[in-house]
Amino acid sequence: MPAIPASISRIESRPALQPSRSPSTGFHMFPEFLGDHGFTQTHGCRFAYIVGEMARGIATPRMVVEAVRAGLVGFYGSAGLKPETIAAGLDEIEAGLGKGAPAWGANLIHSPQQPGYERAIVDLFLARGVARVSASAFMQLSPEIVRYSVKGLSRKPDGSIAHTTHVFAKVSRAEVARQFMAPAPDALLKTLIEAGDITEAQAEMARQVPVAADITAEADSGGHTDNRAAGPLLSSLIQARRETCELHGLNPDDIRIGLGGGIGTPWAAASAFQMGAAYIITGSINQAAVESGLSLEGRKLLADAGPADVAMAPAADMFEQGVKVQVLKRGTLFAMRGNRMRTIYDTRASFEDCTPAEKTFIETALGESFEKAWARTSAFMASSNPRELAKAEADPRHKMALVFRRYLFFGAQWARDGDATRLRDYQIWCGPAMGAFNEWVKGSLLEKLENRSVKQIAWNLLDGAAKLSALQARRASGENIPPSAFDYRAGLFD
Repeated sequence: MPAIPASISRIESRPALQPSRSPSTGFHMFPEFLGDHGFTQTHGCRFAYIVGEMARGIATPRMVVEAVRAGLVGFYGSAGLKPETIAAGLDEIEAGLGKGAPAWGANLIHSPQQPGYERAIVDLFLARGVARVSASAFMQLSPEIVRYSVKGLSRKPDGSIAHTTHVFAKVSRAEVARQFMAPAPDALLKTLIEAGDITEAQAEMARQVPVAADITAEADSGGHTDNRAAGPLLSSLIQARRETCELHGLNPDDIRIGLGGGIGTPWAAASAFQMGAAYIITGSINQAAVESGLSLEGRKLLADAGPADVAMAPAADMFEQGVKVQVLKRGTLFAMRGNRMRTIYDTRASFEDCTPAEKTFIETALGESFEKAWARTSAFMASSNPRELAKAEADPRHKMALVFRRYLFFGAQWARDGDATRLRDYQIWCGPAMGAFNEWVKGSLLEKLENRSVKQIAWNLLDGAAKLSALQARRASGENIPPSAFDYRAGLFD
């Protein structure tokens, strides 16, 4: 193993336990020790820590650059953006880090409702040499995520298989994880060969390796989430890895399982590593960082949140299917309004079928008459999805759904833009980790928004996790460690 770099230094009012050391055993614990060393070696990062991809540009190119400079892995929140916008973001990242720099990637979201979009983004990533993709919202493998994975395979001189493309599969269910842990199905490989997307040689290599070597267990997170508890989810995926590798003759040590969702304090980070997570990923807490693509108004709302100030609301992209996202509740009416729209959709055949009170509610939330909202919606759909428009014109209930979807979509847009006139309609994806973080940093220098950079957030979590892990190791070796020792105060680093 290569030499571990010198640990991070810290400026605060009292000396930090850094590195943590046991007087009786001489045991040292650096933040660099946390997680799977194969992860840091493979991806060229200093710490087993990912700054996650918050969609539609909230995880900005600047955030990615600063994450990598801090020794972390950074993912660009490219999901939902136009290809030309994503390309501009890749330009910005390459300008900041240099072409071919390690430890960063971009998001690929499964988009069956947008035919051709997924392929266009994979084409862009392959053409630009994006070496890491975080795959989200996949319930089953698509040809495009398999194509991305397989296109990066080649033979080394010794006959082993090398990877130049790396898939990080974000999952919350074992049945989905198994698909990524296994080799690509023959049927998909044959389809890709017939289309000329991959070669026979690449397909043969793909039959010997998993689609994704990095599996991210997504627990109770902001945005799309199954609200899974971290412990049961991680253990479920560990069992799925063992069974899948036994079935396909793979080496389980070649598949790393990381954990995200609910990680907003050193205690949560330490718990994840103690459970065996190869790496951790943070999301909600980075939305309040100075590099975030969220508006200042939105970041101020996040800074006031507590652990219980979140709620589930309908998802704009899967409104009719009843899919929900976890959002900030404190300071906004978005969750309440979105859920009432869903109830109306479930019980009414059309806007005209609504009661006077329901019509008033709808138009108050929309900020305009239903007719004006439909005119804007239909104008957009005419160019983007004529088939959906035709369906809505023939089905008044679908027409109502499209108008509601537009409101839900713009809730996130207003939050990013900082539209003061729509403050109460902000949709801010947020999990309980945000509130836990706020409670922890209260009274410290990290309470101030201007001090919340991805570097300061991550290094505090990592330094604290190292201290707590070392204390627990000392306690497990027989030392009497007082409960108060397991406190950790946030501060600022060099």
